[in-house]
Amino acid sequence: MARKNLIEISVHNPARTETVSPRDNRPIAGFVPQERSAAPVGGITKTLGNITEKMERASELERQLAAGQTIVELDPSLIDASFVSDRLAIDAAELAELVEQIREHGQQVPILVRPHPETKGRYQVAYGHRRLAATREIGIRVRAVVRDLTDGQLVVSQGQENSARTNLSYVERALFASRLEERGFGRDVIMTALSVDKAALSRMLIVIRQVPLELINAIGAAPEIGRRRWLELGARIGNADIAKIIAELSADDARKISSDERFHKAFVLATKKAAAPKAAVAKSEVSGVPVTIKKTASGATFVFDGKTAPGFDQFVQERLQSLFQEFKKHRGA
Repeated sequence: MARKNLIEISVHNPARTETVSPRDNRPIAGFVPQERSAAPVGGITKTLGNITEKMERASELERQLAAGQTIVELDPSLIDASFVSDRLAIDAAELAELVEQIREHGQQVPILVRPHPETKGRYQVAYGHRRLAATREIGIRVRAVVRDLTDGQLVVSQGQENSARTNLSYVERALFASRLEERGFGRDVIMTALSVDKAALSRMLIVIRQVPLELINAIGAAPEIGRRRWLELGARIGNADIAKIIAELSADDARKISSDERFHKAFVLATKKAAAPKAAVAKSEVSGVPVTIKKTASGATFVFDGKTAPGFDQFVQERLQSLFQEFKKHRGA
């Protein structure tokens, strides 16, 4: 007998053990034959399995939503603005351009929202205000990431996203910093939100203290105007007629120019020195002697006619001390 015929393979079967020749049908590698159950598979087992699977998927979705890993589509009417505004106004031309982009290509970047802390079933946007406004105008659902955020986390996300996208002007960032400070946020949170250091934040707050909010609103975002020019305007605005500047910037012709041009106009108006008011002139006579009195906001000048009463001016000058004492006595009476 050849050697190859002496090789035997033992296959264990719960019922019996039998010897199989190499030439017999061999089991597939890795396959362990199992007995077919005689019990029928009930439909209820399959149903319970499906329910379990769905519950697991739902739990995973909730986990991803909480972690902000899933993009969902929301009704824009259910989303409120952030509790701290970070911009003056959405530029109409920029919004129209964004609307056309979303119409043509869809919303490529989702917005970030959190469940509204006070109203169940509503949301509050952290960033993406312009995208939200565009989807509202188009009438479509907005793609959003839903994440549980504290107030501090929301403003940090809001500020950092806007800093990264560089779509806020310097004065808008300064206003955002000022509003955060008014709401009691610490300097460390504000610096993190705006990605600035302590010195830069201090300069931002100086601008907002020096330039009235009404004037900033009249100028607008002024995207091309940076820190230095705003600080210069703040240094010049102290003695300017703010109401007059705002009135000129609010005129119809001024509203047609860009906000950068309105800033330059405000800067020129604030730099101009107010014309000194003309002195009020009054003419009188003292016992036939003509006297001209010129009054200004800071003083008065008496001019005596030297031809009619030569030396009268010297006489009055010599008696100024006694006249002043008489004046004080009269005032105290």
